[in-house]
Amino acid sequence: MAERLLHAVELHTHYGLSHVLRGVTFTVGEGETVALMGRNGMGKTTLIRSMLGYVTPSAGSVFVRGRPMTGAAPYMVAREGVAYVPEGRGIFPNLTVRENLQMPERAGRDGRRDWTFDRVLATFPPLEERLDLGAGLLSGGEQQMLTIGRALVTNPDLLILDEATEGLAPLIASEIWRILARIRAAGVGTVIVDKNTRAIARIADRAIVLVKGRVVFDASPSELIDNREALQQHLGV
Repeated sequence: MAERLLHAVELHTHYGLSHVLRGVTFTVGEGETVALMGRNGMGKTTLIRSMLGYVTPSAGSVFVRGRPMTGAAPYMVAREGVAYVPEGRGIFPNLTVRENLQMPERAGRDGRRDWTFDRVLATFPPLEERLDLGAGLLSGGEQQMLTIGRALVTNPDLLILDEATEGLAPLIASEIWRILARIRAAGVGTVIVDKNTRAIARIADRAIVLVKGRVVFDASPSELIDNREALQQHLGV
């Protein structure tokens, strides 16, 4: 089994009186691509935020490479080689494209510099043409490329993308999927949240489905695609 990069055990998370996560156990191994799926409001983003330190779980444990990180600040999780592309992208709109990419650029946890500024531009050619443009002026697709590129220049071991292609035109979404496949091939572990079941299944090693804060499915994507009852019941497709 690949080394566990991120491992959550029996997580419970509340927002006030609302019990969102109900005993979720989640693991992603080194170089593994995991699809995290479920309808809106089922706890996907809360799970991510609970593992990355943006929300403190009510119970349960989080480990990064076996190191206890439950409730640790997000920057501490990031230092362990985990990069996050949040829903809504979260770029710095008042900075240029160049500044958005150069500011976070650093070696990985083990000193690797596989993903440089130049490699990101080679991966996302539209960004090279807009280096001195304010990031807030980019199209939605370009902003998504920028936020993925910004995560990659930290040379992470694990990249987590929440709603990877939401709101993007089909052609741009297809380009994002092609790039995610290249990232996977480069050996970066990934957790991808997206509603495009078939696209995500083509590159994922495992598919996990959340329903009302519980894991109801954890198997290969092909098993999920072949299970029409589960697709309809849990994902509405």
